[in-house]
Amino acid sequence: MTRIYTKTGDRGETGLIGGGRVPKDDLRVEAYGALDEASSALGLFAVHLDPGLTAVIQEVQRTLFEIGSELATPDAGGVPVLGAGAVEALERLIDDWEAELPPQHAFILPGGSPPAAICHLARALVRRAERRAVALARSVEINPEILRYLNRLSDCLFVLARLLNHRRGVPDLPWEGRPRSP
Repeated sequence: MTRIYTKTGDRGETGLIGGGRVPKDDLRVEAYGALDEASSALGLFAVHLDPGLTAVIQEVQRTLFEIGSELATPDAGGVPVLGAGAVEALERLIDDWEAELPPQHAFILPGGSPPAAICHLARALVRRAERRAVALARSVEINPEILRYLNRLSDCLFVLARLLNHRRGVPDLPWEGRPRSP
């Protein structure tokens, strides 16, 4: 491709990997588009991190790109397929990071330090991508590891946001429910 613009999407359709065209609001396009949103937020997040954590986030971005490729391919032949090892890697990160944290006793409001706040935003966008993937999975068969990965990734980002605040000496901001008025 020599130009960024092809004009093939000017009528509201886009091409899928392996051929075929669908409307740009197709469930499949919504799902991999939400992954792109999450990955973009992770890119913003990564510029605020030390090199070790940046490498972790960039690996997550690569995985999200592979998941997007898988979702953009009705017949997944020829594209990488997400395996269980990706979920297990996230679980190891969660376990390692949680070992450094004080116990959580309440719901926590997103925020704290700037990197943690951006991490929470990325987490929320991963949750949106997960909801879009769930919607797609109701109409077509998708790799079940994708749903597991997105679910675990949002957990991982929640723990990472807490860790970043903890390392900076910024306390979690607990949500304190308000009394309901009659």
